[in-house]
Amino acid sequence: MSNILFELGCEELPPKSLLTLRDALKTSVEAQLKDAGFNFTQIKAFAAPRRLALQIIDIDLKQPDRVEQKRGPDVTRAFDADGKPTGAALGFAKGAGVEVSDLGRLETDKGTYLLLEEKIAGESITTALPVMLQKALDNLPIAKRMRSGSARTTFVRPVKWVVLLLDDQLIEANIQSIQTARTTRGHRFHSPDAFEINSADSYVDQLKAAYVMVDFEARRDSIQTQVNLAAQAIDGVAVMPDDLLSEVTALVAWPVTLTASFESRFLAVPQEALITTMQDNQKYFCVVDQDGKLLPNFIFVTNIESKDPQQIIEGNEKVVRPRLADAEFFFEQDQKTPLALRSEQLKNRVFQDKLGTLWDKSERIAKLAAAIAVALKSTHQVDVEQVTKAALLSKCDLASLLVGEFPDLQGTAGKYYAALEGESDELAAAIEEQYLPKGAGDALPLSLTGMCLALADRVDTLVGIFAIGELPSGSKDPFSLRRAAIGVLRILIENKLPLNLVSLIDAAIAGYAGRLEIDESTRDAVLEFIEARYRAYYESRGVSIDSIQAVQALRPHMPLDFDERLLAIEAFRQHPEALALAAANKRVAGILAKAETSTGVDPALFEQAEETALHSALGQFDQRISNERAHSYSGTLSELAQLHGPIEAFFESVMVNSDDPKLKANRMALLTDLRARFLSVADISLLQPAETA
Repeated sequence: MSNILFELGCEELPPKSLLTLRDALKTSVEAQLKDAGFNFTQIKAFAAPRRLALQIIDIDLKQPDRVEQKRGPDVTRAFDADGKPTGAALGFAKGAGVEVSDLGRLETDKGTYLLLEEKIAGESITTALPVMLQKALDNLPIAKRMRSGSARTTFVRPVKWVVLLLDDQLIEANIQSIQTARTTRGHRFHSPDAFEINSADSYVDQLKAAYVMVDFEARRDSIQTQVNLAAQAIDGVAVMPDDLLSEVTALVAWPVTLTASFESRFLAVPQEALITTMQDNQKYFCVVDQDGKLLPNFIFVTNIESKDPQQIIEGNEKVVRPRLADAEFFFEQDQKTPLALRSEQLKNRVFQDKLGTLWDKSERIAKLAAAIAVALKSTHQVDVEQVTKAALLSKCDLASLLVGEFPDLQGTAGKYYAALEGESDELAAAIEEQYLPKGAGDALPLSLTGMCLALADRVDTLVGIFAIGELPSGSKDPFSLRRAAIGVLRILIENKLPLNLVSLIDAAIAGYAGRLEIDESTRDAVLEFIEARYRAYYESRGVSIDSIQAVQALRPHMPLDFDERLLAIEAFRQHPEALALAAANKRVAGILAKAETSTGVDPALFEQAEETALHSALGQFDQRISNERAHSYSGTLSELAQLHGPIEAFFESVMVNSDDPKLKANRMALLTDLRARFLSVADISLLQPAETA
């Protein structure tokens, strides 16, 4: 059992791809070693700006020997009547380089065949691994490869050196057109001279001594700790998105954190703009106070331990100042034109060729948002006039200089401009909230006005795109319709808005009058598309698939109603009689599916006490749920559980398919009544027993 080190040294690798390349390399080598029969304890993967590396721990030096079997002709063709080898047997033996007498026999259910068994010695790891490594490198997910110099091989960056060691011994090989060696390079500035790796085990420590932290996670943790400490030193909290932290980690081999500042006057600019430009363009970590307000400081990570860090700080302050000044200029210039006047500019901006301009979309959103607000007035205190005004202003910031420079600030810029123009806090917030949620798990609109805008925007897009036939296919969803549909469900369910999807879609269709002729098939397609998102939404929350299907079978068009039914089903599953009732319901559904529909139960035709008992139990059920539990799905299902005894007794004693047509029809009618009670909440016949481990 030995340890192996592989290191590929290159020019600086693309920072956003570094982790992907590292993990893909590890996965490929791991799979190849397992397929080849090499045992090992683990593979450690490393990645730094100029290198990818693997440590393979406790690996076999040699594959296990194996026996390969090759089947020849069947014995009836291999030998003649006198038992002498035929041409078929002689040809097979000659091809294998043996005598016919050396061949064995293979017994199968189709007959007996000649058999050649050949023992093959296992390949050594030093021979097999270089081939595996080259294959792994060839298959890395690299969008655009380059060829360096006269090398035939290609890679994402020019390869400069390759290290391949078995413990402390060099494995001679040619990988990426470079001969392996034990020589590597450290930090580009702190340790520029080449040096030799003593052994596979000493790699991490030797590179650390050469100012390279090769372990990506350790380097990431170091940066996170340093940045947090630097923020605490100025009584702030670091803004540290995961993507930014990972990208900075991929940019530096030896992280050193420094703190700089900028002029306080820039804080008059929306902090989202300042944060965006510092994060996206400079890879800085911004700092906020305990209330989330931006401080005039930023933290950055260098790749060098400078003897005069103040020069580096001043250099970064000099670089960031023009970017902040640009944001300040855009913000000040935008305030010279009120939001409402910018709507004229939207007439020249196309939303979608067949669906019109952004101005057209704003008009449709205003009408649809107002219709949503009117529908909510009976249950919520919503200002229809304010909703309409917010909708008409909702897209105006798309014509602003600030959003032109920072597209991610759509909505956010509008919120600031609306507030500066004296609009209410709710209206200003709604302009930003129209884009929420932006993704899975993202925050939802908090204001009723924002909810109306967010719903109107998404439903309008869904209806319009479906109407022109630009439906999502496979992984392609250019208008993010799947995300929009889940957003609609989340807003309605999590904010407990009692709105009907059919009514929403019909109101959106009305907004396209005069532009598109939209028929019922489009409405049905949009409805089906939104309802199909229930599964993804609830599965992510750990809800059983069959519970979702049980409610979907009834197709309730109000998402809030769907949610209440589903919660009741999930609670019902814990009831001792739940699965027995589900099985009984499935049996009833099966019986009724094969018979003509029967209605109207006649108690005078009952012949057995069990029929009377079940009919009486159904009557008592109706009476109980008509009282305090009339609108409680959980209460209804709890009462259904009380029917377990009468149902079991009925099926044990009563022959439904009686020879007497009147008795059969009456019993079918009784089962129809029973089935209707079960379908009052969901189709519980679809519930399955939980899988046992």
